[in-house]
Formats: sequence, C-alpha cells, structure tokens
Amino acid sequence: MSTTFFTFDLLPVAAAAAGLLALCYAPTAVRRLQLSRAKHPSLAGHSRMAVRLARLMPTQRFDDAHFFSADDAPADIVTKRRSSFSALSHTLKTRHARSTAATQSMKPSLPDLQFTSSYRVPPSFSPLAQRELPLGPVMVASDGHWLTDLDGERFIDLAGSYGVNLFGYAFYRRCIAEGAARVDALGPVLGVYHPLVEDNVRRILSHARMDQLSFHMSGTEAVMQAVRLARYHTGKTHLVRFCGAYHGWWDEAQPGPGNPLPAERTYTLRDMHERSLQVLHTRRDIACVLVNPLQALHPNKPAPGDGSLVDSSRRASYDKAAYADWLRELRQVCTERGIALIFDEVFMGFRLGAGGAQAYFGVQADLVTYGKTLGGGLPVGVVCGRAAWMKRFRDERPADVCFARGTFNTHPYVMGAMSVFLDALEDPERLRQLDEQDEQQDGRRARLNAALEAEQLPLRAANMSSIWTLYYTEPSRYNWMLQYFLREQGLALSWVGTGRLIFSLDFSDADFDEVQRRIVAAARAMRDGGWWSNPALPTNKAIKRPSTYSSISPRREADEELPRKKSGNCVCNSTAKSRNNGVHHPNRARGKVRVLGTAIAWLLPGGIRRRRCQDWMSSSRLGRMGLVKFPDRWLRLRPSG
Repeated sequence: MSTTFFTFDLLPVAAAAAGLLALCYAPTAVRRLQLSRAKHPSLAGHSRMAVRLARLMPTQRFDDAHFFSADDAPADIVTKRRSSFSALSHTLKTRHARSTAATQSMKPSLPDLQFTSSYRVPPSFSPLAQRELPLGPVMVASDGHWLTDLDGERFIDLAGSYGVNLFGYAFYRRCIAEGAARVDALGPVLGVYHPLVEDNVRRILSHARMDQLSFHMSGTEAVMQAVRLARYHTGKTHLVRFCGAYHGWWDEAQPGPGNPLPAERTYTLRDMHERSLQVLHTRRDIACVLVNPLQALHPNKPAPGDGSLVDSSRRASYDKAAYADWLRELRQVCTERGIALIFDEVFMGFRLGAGGAQAYFGVQADLVTYGKTLGGGLPVGVVCGRAAWMKRFRDERPADVCFARGTFNTHPYVMGAMSVFLDALEDPERLRQLDEQDEQQDGRRARLNAALEAEQLPLRAANMSSIWTLYYTEPSRYNWMLQYFLREQGLALSWVGTGRLIFSLDFSDADFDEVQRRIVAAARAMRDGGWWSNPALPTNKAIKRPSTYSSISPRREADEELPRKKSGNCVCNSTAKSRNNGVHHPNRARGKVRVLGTAIAWLLPGGIRRRRCQDWMSSSRLGRMGLVKFPDRWLRLRPSG
C-alpha cells in the first residue's frame, strides 16, 4: 500500500499575505511619512527627541578661570573682559545694593525667582553671573514708563509686564482705581454677575465679531477651554500647534523640555509650510489648529531668550503680507476639513488694533482667546467664538457636557477694570495710536539700526508692531552679556533678556531717542570690553560645536586632571585642529565618548544591580574618566520577585 503526500508551497501564500498587509497599512504609512516631513528639522520640531537629549545632558559650569575664555580668546582679550566684568559687577552691586539684598532674601522661598535667575544666561555661565552680576527685580514705584527700585534708581521699562502694558502704567492704574469705584457697591462678591458684565460682553464680541464668550482666570486657562470645546464639538482628539509657538504652560500645548509628560495628542508642525497643510488635509484625528500671531516675527522658533544665546544665530524678521497669506490658507483647509481654527491672542490681542489679529490680518477664526491687557491690569482670560462652537452641552444628550468653571471668573473688580479698558478702545485718540503704531515703530527701528550700523556695532533690531527683538550680526559666545550693560544704562528688561522688548504706546519720539542712546551706549561698552572680539571662532558653527559638546562633557576642572597623550604631529590631532580653525578642543572628543558611553549604559538590562554597576564604573576606563553617567533610576535595585 502506497502513501501519497500532498505538498503545499507556502512562499506564494506568504507573499500574498505580505502584499495584503502592505496594502492595508500603506495609507497609514503615507500619513505617518507626511507627518514626519511636516515637522521642523530642528529639535523644537521634535519634542520627544528634545526631551530625551535634555535628560542626557549634564551641564558644564565654568569656573573663574574659564568663564572669560570659553571661546579660546587670546590673553589680551581675556584681560580686557576681566576688567570690564569687574567694573560692571562693582557698578551693579553698589548702585542697587538694597534691591539685590531683597532679591537674595526672597529667592530661597520662591522657585519662580530661582528659575528666572538661573536661566537669564546659558547654564554654563550662570553661577558666576548670578553671583557677580546681580539683577534685582524688586521695584517700589512706577511713573509712566519709568520704574524705581529700592535704592531709588530709575529705569525705563522695556519688559512691558509680559505684554499687559499697552497704553502705559498710568492708564492701568486708572483702570484699576476707576474700575473698583464702578463696582464698589457690590464689592468682591463671587458667583453673581455685576451689570457691567453684560456691557463688557457686548463690546468684546463686537471687537471679536463673535457670538458668545466665556470668562476665565488666565490666558492659559482660556486656551485650554478653547481646545476642549474644539474636541467636544468635533469628536476628534489631536491639536496642532506650530513649531516654537507658546500657548501657555499646560501639558498639551507645551511639548518638549519643561513638560515632564509626553504630549500624546499634539502635533507640532512647521509654520508657514505647505507640508503642514497636507497633514491637515489628510489626517482625520485633528480637532483644532492653534495660531499665535506673534510667531510671524520668528516663524518656527521659540520666544528668543538669552538663556539659550550660545552664539549669534538668532534672527527675526516680519512680513505681514506673507503671514496673512498663510493664515488664509489655514482658514481654507480648516473650513474644508471641519477643523477649528483658534487664534491665541492672549499676548497680541488688542495690541495690533481694536479688532485684534483677526482684523489686522483679515482672517476670521472659529475661536479666539484674549488675556493680559484686556483685564485693565488685572488677571483675566477670555474665549470668544461662534455659538455652535461655544455651547457646552447637548440638548438631546444632557449628560454629555463640556465642563468649565472658575472661582474668580467675572470677578467684579476685574469686570470694572475691563470696563475702563474697553472705554479706551472706543476713544478716537487711542484708536489713532493703534492704527499708526506700525509705521511709527518701524521708523524707530530703522533709526536705531542706522545708529548701530554707523558705529559698526554688531547689533540690530527687528519688530512686529510694538514687540521688538535684538539680534547679533557677528559670532560671539557672550551676546547674553548685553542685558547687563543695558541694566547699567538704566533699561529694565524681563528675565528673557534682549530677545523680547515690549514698548507701550506712551513712548514719545523723545522717549525713544533716550532709549536709543542707552542701547547704543550699552553696545559700545560691550564692544570695548572685548565681549565681541572673537578671532579664534569666526563662525556660529564653530562657536556652537564646542558649546554643545561642553554641555555634555565633564567639567573643565575635571578635564585638567585627566591623563593626555602627547599629540605630536599625529594625523588625528592635525585633522581635529583643521576642523576647529586651528584650535584644538580636547573636550569635544571626550563629549563624544561620554555620549557613546551613556548610550551603551542605556542598553544594559534594566535589572542591573547597584553594586555591579558601581564596580564596573570604578574599574572601567570610561568609568574612571567620568565619561559614563547613570541616571539614578538605572542604579536602583530591582524588587525581589
């Protein structure tokens, strides 16, 4: 009896199955590729990668010896910098002694003050700068755009109260005083509505050209509620923000370093780019698009702060027509796809005009948020929108609601101050100021740049209306020092430094001429002090490489103790020198080795024990040289079982 065996070739079946899977997942792969291509190539466009790198990078703290030669400047320039630094330190310490003492007394109890003090300058320079160049933010009086500190010293305010100060401090003092008088009979009673609420609502909706609004306690809360409403009405999950834009400090609008949680439902796309429009056209999970009009000044870049000013690559420029075209394209695709277009005007609202960014750029949003200056000097947040977007419940499903409340929203005193502010938006003289400010501010910026160019100073200004940014035209690692020379000249900046100057509209031409004189004097002192002298590192790329690797390499104090081989005339050493413009940077190689060692450590089993890890670090060459860093969580003992 014979047995017959049936054979079956599995290769065609496997190929067919693979082809079927490829067909099924091809659309998903295409959409994922589109999303990746729509991201900005910088770390700001890749928040998860930025967070991972931030956690891996211990900082370098320059000691007194290396603080002045971080760019490998020659000895004569280092000497000049030391002399300039010493004189500046003496001036700031003696002129503002009481203000500095008050700041130091507050700092141990105020984490916010600790943070802003530490990040005024790049971290490598921060300890010595904090100790020797104290900037006391303690002020006791204001008069117009002048501030007075505890020592009686007067400053011209260029911080603008983070954007609140539009019409001048005298105006907001009047808003608060007159507003309190308007609601004095009711007082601070919460949970009820003062009659002023109705009038405020009517006037705000008239400016915003919307149907309904809700009051909140801050701009961040207003943006949170706008996004929640968009998700509620679309049934979709994701929000789109553009690279570098700031929408408050809540988790989903601030992905990247600074946020301990991953933004799982946030897409960060490239601003003013057609690939971002392709993503909006194709994805089905997008509920809303957030737009901060201030990004028109520096698309795809975060708010420029001196804490990250490690070279001179900061740039800013403003093209109103190009940004208006971009907003119109966004408006069209959002309308076609049923996506809520949200204008976040917390910062810029009413600074661009009585109709805000919508009227300024000629584009109507679905939802718009306001804050800052609208409160008349008091905290507030507002969401405006069409009735269909603002409704918080469904008549046919009463349990399906979009909840939002707040203890202090519609606070009587806030409503009173807001009422006085809204009166100003109906004053013909105020409206004329708003209409003419672009031409006025552009002219002032041109005059300042001409004065800087005439003295061959490597500093320029850019502006979007009354919001200004200073940038630098020659490579330097010490541009952040300018904020201290500006303080010496009596100009008060916010903690982000020269990246954000905010002018109120009460500056006359004579007032601005005084500001210009002081900026030029500060820049001249900066140049004469040798801070812009940089013969060893003539390009931004040459500057950034050592500064990047120095932040992930061991401290220089430790480097000097490491054994070094004699370089002689070896090919590797000469090659390194040629890449570094003739300057050898031993830290660079160590930085690369440290990153490699840390990556190897990352691949070790999660259950590696503390003793074994410590033994390896003490016995291995990488461990002895301090080139491997284990986060504490890798060194914890695994629980038994």
